[in-house]
Amino acid sequence: MSRTLRARRSCLAVPGSSQKFIDKARGLPADQVFLDLEDACAPLAKPDARKTIVAALNEGGWGEKVRVVRVNDWTTEWTYRDVTEVVEGAGENLDAIMLPKVQTPEQVVALDLLMTQIEKTLGYEVGKIGIEAQIENALGLTNVNAIATASPRVETIIFGPADFMASINMKSLVVGEQPPGYDVGDAYHHILMSILMAARAHDKQAIDGPFLQIRDVEAFQRVAGRSAALGFDGKWVLHPGQIDAANETFSPSQEDYDHAENILDAYEYFTSEAGGRKGSAMLGDEMIDEASRKMALVISGKGRAAGMQRGDKWTPPEA
Repeated sequence: MSRTLRARRSCLAVPGSSQKFIDKARGLPADQVFLDLEDACAPLAKPDARKTIVAALNEGGWGEKVRVVRVNDWTTEWTYRDVTEVVEGAGENLDAIMLPKVQTPEQVVALDLLMTQIEKTLGYEVGKIGIEAQIENALGLTNVNAIATASPRVETIIFGPADFMASINMKSLVVGEQPPGYDVGDAYHHILMSILMAARAHDKQAIDGPFLQIRDVEAFQRVAGRSAALGFDGKWVLHPGQIDAANETFSPSQEDYDHAENILDAYEYFTSEAGGRKGSAMLGDEMIDEASRKMALVISGKGRAAGMQRGDKWTPPEA
């Protein structure tokens, strides 16, 4: 089935074992909420957390948020029950399953097959529930292109910085910050670009992982600004105080949004019969052409997904 790219500027992590945090998350302005059965949920709490998550999804109240559950990875004993209990219990009210520590495309295929069996058994629409693949180690990064195409369900490729830093023996304890001694460039640039290229080559979204210094919003914005500048679609947030910063960072400015919409309108007019069927034209002091239109589509798409309202509007010149 055709997959719709959803707004994921801010992806809020919520422990699946905490009813208090789940209830609070409903009213927060995050684009996505993922209820976590993995790292944020203690081993002994996982069985009850599955039931709490199913009830929370079925109770509703999530508005337009993307509803996701992060299950445990395939190397654990919990994955099968995570998927079966959540999808069987709340499949109609679930948008995606997040699979952590993805290392090979076969792990995505296994999840797809299990979800398909459940959907067919219960009469759900097959393929409606997406998959978010989290890259958290060197093997996963080397296989990221194959992972992105392992299933039509795949919607996002996510960078998991903490586990990744550990997997490559990075000399740092501050997740997302540059390691001590790395004084030229960005230590994460290759990782981020590899994920971004795999995502863009296959029409997936690229999501940056968390920044653990949750009270330092200024630092969060700085780190988020790097991945946003590259073209990432959003970032994880671990605290309500990070949500507005993420939404702002991964949205275009009002000026850029208006300009992008004006480019689209002007190009449509100038290439039409009424506009002279031109391949390029002037918009103020700027020449626009087909390449300009493609760039403007990116900015306008991000703005529309963010619910931005247009300000300055271009009008065709009088004949």
